[in-house]
Amino acid sequence: MPAKPAARARAGTRRTGGPRASRAKRPGWGWRHRRALFFAVFLGFTGLAAAAYVMIRVPLPPDPDKIKVQTTFLTDVTGARLASLTGGVDRVNVKLSEVPRVVQQAVLATEDRNFFGHSGVDPVGIMRAFANDVRNRSSLQGGSTITQQYVKNTYVGADRTVWRKVREAALSIKVERKLSKRDILERYLNTIYFGRGAWGVEAASRAYFGKDIDVIGLREAAYLAGLIRAPQVADALRAPAVADDRRHRTLVAMRHTGMISGADVADVENSPVATYVINQEKLEPKIVDESSTGYFVDYVSQQLQRQYGGTKVFGAGLVVKTTLDRRMQEQAYNAVYRNTLNQPGDPAGALVAVDDNGNVKAMVGGENFKEAKVNLAVGRGGGGLGRQAGSTFKPFLLAETVRQGYTVESSFPAPAKVVLPHADNGKDWAVENYENKDFGGSVNLIDATRNSINTVYAQLVVKLGASKLKSMAEQLGIKSPLPAVNSLVLGTAEVSPMEMAGAFSTFGNRGERVDTRTILEVRDARGRVLFKAPAKPVRKRVLATKQADVVNFVLRQVVERGTGTGAAFGPAGSLVGKTGTTNDYGDAWFVGSTTKLTTAVWMGYPEGTVHTMENVRGVKVSGGSFPATIFKRFMSQATRNLDLGSFPDVTSFPGDVLKGDRIPYAGSTTSVASVAGRTTTSFRSATTTTGPSGIEPPPTYNPAPTWNPPPSTQRPPRQTTTTRRRRY
Repeated sequence: MPAKPAARARAGTRRTGGPRASRAKRPGWGWRHRRALFFAVFLGFTGLAAAAYVMIRVPLPPDPDKIKVQTTFLTDVTGARLASLTGGVDRVNVKLSEVPRVVQQAVLATEDRNFFGHSGVDPVGIMRAFANDVRNRSSLQGGSTITQQYVKNTYVGADRTVWRKVREAALSIKVERKLSKRDILERYLNTIYFGRGAWGVEAASRAYFGKDIDVIGLREAAYLAGLIRAPQVADALRAPAVADDRRHRTLVAMRHTGMISGADVADVENSPVATYVINQEKLEPKIVDESSTGYFVDYVSQQLQRQYGGTKVFGAGLVVKTTLDRRMQEQAYNAVYRNTLNQPGDPAGALVAVDDNGNVKAMVGGENFKEAKVNLAVGRGGGGLGRQAGSTFKPFLLAETVRQGYTVESSFPAPAKVVLPHADNGKDWAVENYENKDFGGSVNLIDATRNSINTVYAQLVVKLGASKLKSMAEQLGIKSPLPAVNSLVLGTAEVSPMEMAGAFSTFGNRGERVDTRTILEVRDARGRVLFKAPAKPVRKRVLATKQADVVNFVLRQVVERGTGTGAAFGPAGSLVGKTGTTNDYGDAWFVGSTTKLTTAVWMGYPEGTVHTMENVRGVKVSGGSFPATIFKRFMSQATRNLDLGSFPDVTSFPGDVLKGDRIPYAGSTTSVASVAGRTTTSFRSATTTTGPSGIEPPPTYNPAPTWNPPPSTQRPPRQTTTTRRRRY
């Protein structure tokens, strides 16, 4: 019996201990979720291993400074902005020291308050983004630090994948190890997109406020910082309420971090954002005064592309200083289109002005670059074919004559028409004078040039040889293809005003050729000089000084008492020039030079000689009419404050007689035989009583309708754009 209590006790123990034993044998939480935990540990280990692999194996891409597109700027000769060239991306990199502190503070307060405290990745932010991704698979979220945003914008792109996030994090850490915080912030500020096509804070400041980043204040800075997240929906002119809200959030963040005071917030918010954001229509134009300067900008752009390639020109942030003088450019455009060719149905005109160092100071390639892209000033270089030069080629043969040692007092018969046997590729060559004028018996080369006598120059080219003329024209600077044919002396080859200005500048430089140029300096985005034109350009002597003086003396007679008197301005002896008119009045030219500035003017219809100028406001257009007037209007303005200098007088004309008798130069005291038995007045009376010539030949020889220059104020002056000089 005693055993029963013990047995009961044991039984009781088993009964009372039964539930505890049962609970001890039940699997715990960890055991019950062991597979999930194992999977989580495995994923964690795999993730760490992948991150380690990425950190070790994923290389940091090339320096983004070398791959990010930046805007290229063209300036005029003073350094003032002329144009910006972009490939669709407007970006101007600036140094962090040029970005106001308030802009930096606004961006940091809005985008990454702990920027200077983390190592490139914010773990809490990444976990938050990962959790959001798990909950919403259709919307992966990116990292939030400035470093990660910079890496996304620069290296990895915005693909919405987990792998991109891992790579982004790894590269962010590498970037932090390679660059200082200030370097990262600077690059970030230069790569953010702000809307309106503007990348970076400098381009954004120009796009929204019309000024450089270094002059903006708190109200602008707060708005720019608020634009970073989805700028397309916060443009103040389209969504003013959204813009105000974005700015408010930035101001609150800056106030919370102690960067600004409550009074600062209240002061800024007194003005809606829309009151100080400019309309896009008022944005700085890509080309300043595009109608006028667009042809020059396009020409320079093509030169740059040939030298550096399109990718670099439209995306490397070059700063290109050109030769263009904005004052002269405006004067040239006024002379051609606003004050002369300003009536419906008028032909087109082109003008190129070159100084004594070969710098192109003005270029008028058409009336409006926006409407017609073919540059009539540069021929093939501007999409055209060039135009026939007419009698402006005669001075080239005159120069070759003098260089070969012949006197300009050599004489030739000057009938209205001459037939030269076998002179046209084996056929007879018939040549007529302008308006079929007969200049009587023999005429020396001085008077033949003064009156632009075709029949004399036809005999001269046959005597010297067309190949000699071709060679001289090329040495003077003509680059267009020239056929070695006799008709070349009458300007049958197609050339451009740019070439003619360059060639005639050799006369202005007393026999020294200086090639024309439009670019003075090219710098890269970091300010390093890629090209710098020499202050003293290369000069190549084509004519001896005394030879050039003789040629210039002859060309002086053209403007002082010949076909080009309509171009005359300034003191006597300061100007040389030549008129040119092609068959059927298809083209008309005047090219002239002082010792400092040479200008070529062309006039005609762009479609070619199918549309002639036999009746433009009742006038048959010759080089001595409209072109001479354009030349005079431009040059008298462009040289107003310049010392024109003068060409030396020549008192004797030594050399061999080329043909016929030597006919001494009549000078200012001897009459010269004229057409129809009439006699011209003396040199002195011709320049003081006759006045500007309207038609080539001058009025003494031509009873055609008088040329009356149109008033210079028929069209109101164009409003010019005033721009302050900028940093580039």
